[in-house]
Amino acid sequence: MNRLDETARGVFTIAVTPFLPDGTLDLASIDRMVDFYVEKGATGLTILGIMGEAGKLSAAESETVIRHVVARTRLPVIVGVSAPGLAAIKSLAERSMEIGAVGVMVAPPWTLRTDAQILGYYRDVADTLGDIPFVLQDFPLVTNVVISAETVLRIVEDCPNCVMLKHEDWPGLDKIGALRAASDAGARRISILCGNGGQFLPEEMRRGADGAMTGFAYPEMMAGVVAAQDAGDADRAQDIFDAYLPVIRYESQPGLGLAVRKYILAKRGAIAHDTVRRPGKPLSAGTIRDLDFLMTRLERRLADLQS
Repeated sequence: MNRLDETARGVFTIAVTPFLPDGTLDLASIDRMVDFYVEKGATGLTILGIMGEAGKLSAAESETVIRHVVARTRLPVIVGVSAPGLAAIKSLAERSMEIGAVGVMVAPPWTLRTDAQILGYYRDVADTLGDIPFVLQDFPLVTNVVISAETVLRIVEDCPNCVMLKHEDWPGLDKIGALRAASDAGARRISILCGNGGQFLPEEMRRGADGAMTGFAYPEMMAGVVAAQDAGDADRAQDIFDAYLPVIRYESQPGLGLAVRKYILAKRGAIAHDTVRRPGKPLSAGTIRDLDFLMTRLERRLADLQS
């Protein structure tokens, strides 16, 4: 498998981590889930991210997940290796690459506040990883670390193994525009894949993003939007997105989104159980009624869209 580089495009679905009702890893569902993502148009997978409940896994469990996913698919696999210390990042990154990952993803620790601190941190990350390519995860809504476009460009300039930005700033469309304007003017161009549950995917693609890296429970939406936009049909891309928007909105609720995502994936047969590992909470009966209603309406809207 080739290593991740700046040319990456398409849909790198952020995978959930399936659990059995007792909270242990559901290895059979990992296989089902990977097959589901491939069938629905993923061009790559990203595992052990924030929404993959990476922080709830032991080191041994993390390695088990990596091994199962890499063994199940020929798609490129990126592994989230964010940790408080560089030693842990280095250890998991090296193990991931040995198993067969194409690169790793690193989010900034919440302690970073100034541009100089952020730049210094990613210089240290780049040096620690050596020749391992990495994704800079820019997710200030969760990390509370705000990375300006200018700082991203400095990181890209100083860290040759930074090959992708996972863009999850909000509002952040102008950041994409600024980064693309800079690369058009001669700065090193890196891949930009966008998160936030796909909430702004059509706009992000029109601003110059290369695709999506998020875990929305209908990955075919992202594949359809990206394909339509790449074909130059912005109206078709928007029509596809609009059909899914009520579910996108519902899944994007802070603190509830992962449980919603797992419920939908279980209903669609991608995983056997919608278990969120503790301290995550199950959905209420009212929330389940909402989702069943929205999913039924979505099926009708998609039928109309395809007619």
